[in-house]
Amino acid sequence: MTASDPKADLLRYLQDARDALLWKLEGLSEYDVRRPLTPTGTNLLGLVKHTAGVELGYFGDTFGRPYFGENPPPWWYTQDAEPNADMWSTPDESREDIAGLYRRAWEHANGTIAALPLDAIGRVPWWPEERRETTLHHILVRVIADTSRHAGHADIVRELIDGSVGLTQGKDSMPPGDRAMWEAHRQRLEDAAREADQAV
Repeated sequence: MTASDPKADLLRYLQDARDALLWKLEGLSEYDVRRPLTPTGTNLLGLVKHTAGVELGYFGDTFGRPYFGENPPPWWYTQDAEPNADMWSTPDESREDIAGLYRRAWEHANGTIAALPLDAIGRVPWWPEERRETTLHHILVRVIADTSRHAGHADIVRELIDGSVGLTQGKDSMPPGDRAMWEAHRQRLEDAAREADQAV
């Protein structure tokens, strides 16, 4: 067994979740990447926009490396933005703009991760004062968890749009089966749920 590099391990899992999230946009119309598919408005492009902001904040502002520097940040990144401003895209914010910002956020975050040891101390400006200090290790774990959670949301939203499923491009991690098999499987689950409900 070879020695493990904890930072490299964490970064690999973060990158896997980043790639999975962006892949869910591929092959869809502008409408489909933006349309809300849950009662709270969850949509694919909004998930990407949100995770871009998460990385810019946690790996930039927290460690004194603000991405925007002297330039004004976009309206949705400011502290006085409306609630959920980072969870959807206006018609003039293109898919390419949002995906490009996300990729640039990765590069900026990766620079922070490369430059600092895992025990480096940062201060999260939007956390309560008494617990703002944290480590790069803690932030990495937090962002991996957040990005993976949103990649899971994207899995479900994409399946609702066009039936596409899969963990990553070229690796769907699904058991084999055609449409008829999956319809029968779904009906079996529906029947089991109804039977359990009636038994209560």
